[in-house]
Parts: sequence; C-alpha cells; structure tokens
Amino acid sequence: MARYIKANCRLCRRVGDKLMLKGARCFTSKCAAERKNVPPGYRSTSRRRRGRQSDRGIQLQEKQKARYTYGVLERQFRKSFAEAERLSGITGDNLVGLLERRLDNVTFRLGFADSRAQARQLVRHGHLMLNGRKTDIPSCLVMPGDTITWRERSTRTEYYKIMTETIEDKIVPGWLTLDRDKLAGRVLALPAPGDVETKFDKKAIVEYYSR
Repeated sequence: MARYIKANCRLCRRVGDKLMLKGARCFTSKCAAERKNVPPGYRSTSRRRRGRQSDRGIQLQEKQKARYTYGVLERQFRKSFAEAERLSGITGDNLVGLLERRLDNVTFRLGFADSRAQARQLVRHGHLMLNGRKTDIPSCLVMPGDTITWRERSTRTEYYKIMTETIEDKIVPGWLTLDRDKLAGRVLALPAPGDVETKFDKKAIVEYYSR
C-alpha cells in the first residue's frame, strides 16, 4: 500500500502553513514550520521570498493542504472528490464530510491519538474495533450509531495507560461522543459543515477539479 514516508514538517513548509501534522510537537519550539519557514529545497537567503502564485497555483495549494491534513494520497483524494460530487448538496462540504468520516480521522477526533498519522497507525495495527469487530482499514467510513472501542489486549499496552491520563484534556466534536471511563467513542450524526474547522479553501478545491 502506497503511503507518504518523508518528514511531515516538509509538507507544512511546502504549502506555507502550519497544518498541525505532528500533534503536540507543533506547539513547541521544535516545529520546523516556524524554525524554517521556507519551502523545502531553498538554501539561498536571496530565495526566501515566495513568488506570486497564479489562480491555478492557489487552487493546487489548497487541494494539497486538504490532502496533507487528512493524510491521503492523490488517488484516494480524487476518489473522495468524485463521491462528493455524486452526493446531493455542496460538493466542498460533502468532501470534508467524507474525509471526516474516515476511521483514522475519527480516532484522532476522539482523542485516541495526537495526530492523524498516529491514529492511522493505531488502526493499521489493529488496536481498535468498529462495532465490536477488529477493523484495520483507515479509510473505512463510519456511520451514525457506529461505536469505536479498543481491543482487549490493546488496553494492556503502555500507550493505552498513558492515554487514559491525558484523554481528559481532549476536546471531542459535537457529532461524536466519548465515554472517558471506558474510552469508547460513538458517532452521533454525520459531520455538518459548521462542525469542522478547516485550514483550506473548499471552494478552491472544487474549482481545481472542475477545470
């Protein structure tokens, strides 16, 4: 299965925005997007200023921001966009709704992980159960009424013990609910546009694929 294996901080530098891809590290002085706020590959101080972008370039950058934020490759992202177009309603909102419903994103939103990359690893390693069944597919879409719980043997790991101490500080969006004692999540409804704060322009993404 193809996946991005290079440094995530390079992605933030590439789009010139802080996408919060490294969890708690993004809030510290170690954040590369703040320490070296130039695109990857820039070495000369005379090239530190970013050039003016065309409309097409802006659309591409917004699309890349969305891809990097949710950690999906171009082929996956394009399939999600095609599905969003088939649904009734505003395409941009449909796209974000589909991306939010991914199991790895829901794991992140519930506070089980500090980043989507970490959440995807938890899912791939089979630590979580969807409706009582082990599910190791990060792109699996959840539905209202679905429950996300931990496998019995995973509750004995050191990671789980640490998470039980920090889960109280996590904020869960309104379309999800979390039982903090049992560390079990439940999907209450499909995510509405007002439930999701994005760092990219949904309209620009639609315009990018509409050409």
